[in-house]
Amino acid sequence: MIDAVIFDLDGVLLDSEAAWRDAKRDVVEEWGGVWKDEASRAMLGMSAPEWSVYMRDDLQVDRDPGEIDAEVVKRLLEGYRERLPLLPGAREAVERIAARWPLGLASSSNLEVIEVVMESGGFAPYFKTWVSSEEVAGGKPAPDVFLEAARRMGADPATTAAIEDSHNGIRSAKAAGMRVVAVPNPSYPPGEEALALADLVVSSLDELTPEAIEG
Repeated sequence: MIDAVIFDLDGVLLDSEAAWRDAKRDVVEEWGGVWKDEASRAMLGMSAPEWSVYMRDDLQVDRDPGEIDAEVVKRLLEGYRERLPLLPGAREAVERIAARWPLGLASSSNLEVIEVVMESGGFAPYFKTWVSSEEVAGGKPAPDVFLEAARRMGADPATTAAIEDSHNGIRSAKAAGMRVVAVPNPSYPPGEEALALADLVVSSLDELTPEAIEG
């Protein structure tokens, strides 16, 4: 039995990985750091406190992590306010699942970013709660953000389904003891070992239905 559903945001509802990459890369290059090809994948799932430290230490941005975080988010939101990069079928999938279960959101994005997306994307009425990994001890693949979302909803992780796209996201939801539905991100596909942890794999949000989740 499933009693609640928790969505990831980036890569599930938003085609946003490129926007995050560009904002981070621009800050690195303009602030005297050294961008690495593996940086985008390395930062997937990290919380804001974690990736801003990574940018300082590994990408050689000689600024305070809080300053790095604020500048990246400012640039990202400038783009979001021009055009929110919703994935095809995102609103419809949320509406379908919300008609059956209470929804939460567990995201690596900053809380400020989540709130902009919830409001401008029209998602806010469908979600009981949303949690940023900057609010918990560890980012994905730690289970903290999913467990906190379930706690706020009063949901049992064992009867909660999590919708995820990424390697670390799938691992995070599974570590939280949830049933995991994977919608693999084509740009940053999860590894086979993470995909094997999923209870269900769908190729697009069009396949994300109450019947599929219950099955």
